[in-house]
Amino acid sequence: MRQSMTLIPTLREFPADADIKSHQLLLRAGYIRQTASGVYTYMPLAKRTLDNIEKIIREEMEKAGAAEVLMPALQPAELWQESGRWYSYGEELMRLHDRHGRDFALGATHEEVITSLVNDDVQSYKRLPLTLFQIQTKFRDEQRPRFGLLRGREFIMKDAYSFHTSAESLDEAYDKMYKAYTNIFNRCGLDFRAVLADSGAIGGKDTQEFMVLSDIGEDTIAFSDSSDYAANIEMAEVTRKYEKSSEAERALEKIATPDQKTIAEVSTFLNVQPENCIKSLVFKTDDEYVMILVRGDHEVNDIKVKNELNATIVELADHEETAALLNCSVGSLGPVGVPEKMKVYADHAVEAMVNAVCGANEEGFHLINVVPGRDFIVEKNADFRFIMEGDPSPDGEGTIRFARGIEVGHIFKLGTTYSDAMNAKYLDENGKSRSYIMGCYGIGVSRTLSAIAEQFNDENGLVWPSNIAPYHVHIVPVNMKDQAQVELADELYDLLKDNRFEVLLDDRAERPGVKFKDSDLIGLPIRITAGKKSSDGIVEVKVRKTGEMFEVEKTELLQLLQQLLK
Repeated sequence: MRQSMTLIPTLREFPADADIKSHQLLLRAGYIRQTASGVYTYMPLAKRTLDNIEKIIREEMEKAGAAEVLMPALQPAELWQESGRWYSYGEELMRLHDRHGRDFALGATHEEVITSLVNDDVQSYKRLPLTLFQIQTKFRDEQRPRFGLLRGREFIMKDAYSFHTSAESLDEAYDKMYKAYTNIFNRCGLDFRAVLADSGAIGGKDTQEFMVLSDIGEDTIAFSDSSDYAANIEMAEVTRKYEKSSEAERALEKIATPDQKTIAEVSTFLNVQPENCIKSLVFKTDDEYVMILVRGDHEVNDIKVKNELNATIVELADHEETAALLNCSVGSLGPVGVPEKMKVYADHAVEAMVNAVCGANEEGFHLINVVPGRDFIVEKNADFRFIMEGDPSPDGEGTIRFARGIEVGHIFKLGTTYSDAMNAKYLDENGKSRSYIMGCYGIGVSRTLSAIAEQFNDENGLVWPSNIAPYHVHIVPVNMKDQAQVELADELYDLLKDNRFEVLLDDRAERPGVKFKDSDLIGLPIRITAGKKSSDGIVEVKVRKTGEMFEVEKTELLQLLQQLLK
């Protein structure tokens, strides 16, 4: 492609509203342009880069035995109502209605559509297992779009769905997808980890996320310093054992704590350590309110609350709800004397506490010498807190450390979550009707583009891996008024294209400094400069990643490029 015939609108300055390196560079290098908050146009360079990522994905999906389809982005509400997610998915689902008043959703995901599709066309066990995938634009009404392509309202995703007659068959497909995802992200050159994860609004049980390691990642990965264990912090189990204190129990006492609301404020005011305080939070879980207790130096993990209580929705009660339930503010909450209908659940660390401090459910007062079991009843003790650095690794090997990660892929074992809800059945070998057993496997394609840009850059711009880059080679004639340079550049352009190289030729009448800065910013693997020695058939070859430079005759160029791009 001749640069004069495409659109690469590079910028000299970093955009003010771009907070992370990948967002800044993709904008500056002319790969993307914002159309609205969280909505982007993929410019020609980005489209070619996405095509290369999608090519890798398609190859690995086909190796894993998946067939490609393309489902509608516009989905009837009836399907989501049938699965129960029309109401439970939340405000991220973009809902709309047509001129006849019929409700629709823009596809955030396609479990309902694919389940309905397969249910209509696959009635016999003889057609199973079956895995279908698509690459398509998805829509989510993000409350706060940020970080460019990493959290948007419109994005490109690969989603795959598998259908089975047995858990063993699902396990086989899940393992194939795990390997396919590992291959995909390795081929993209990414530094990543596969971690245990929560299934969220998708549903199902067994699930793993593929996280690209990055300091700007929105997710925290908890990993062992001595083994391969890794999990999203939401799912990392706390296995630390707590011995109950042997100190003598003292009498419960209420004391005034004016204007002391946080754990830090209360512990300082009473001259106790935060770990001697009980943190009490009220959550609304589906149709009831519950109180969750953790130690003062710990944080409640709402995902663990949701999973332990088998709830569909878990939300922290707001100030108005808390006041209506317990006649006090959040800073004065405690488990002693709560209404009978409110169940109290406690983290294992609370179970071991003696003579603790907690709110008195009275504004400006706290209780001291609180003893769980004596002063209040716990419905159940379980793991309700976030794991912390220094905790034992759940696999028993080493201790936990933290890293930040960008989620680029997610695989789920859905089981019969959707097939049961939507009455999706097949006939087994005995003619008996059974629910499909399902798996779900997603990759954020546009997210992967951004994650690669986040890991592959330097102070001068992007540095694409050769199999991902929009073009392999950037040919730059220094002076478009120099006939020898122009002719040599054109000759090499045709030669490389004939030998299956993807080539971008900078035929713009720009100053050399502008061309070289744009070339570094765009980040193609190899730059070939046709300069002063063009009349002798000699060019300069620069490797973008390492900065290595070679002077070669045009007759030796093909061999050198094959070596460099290997």
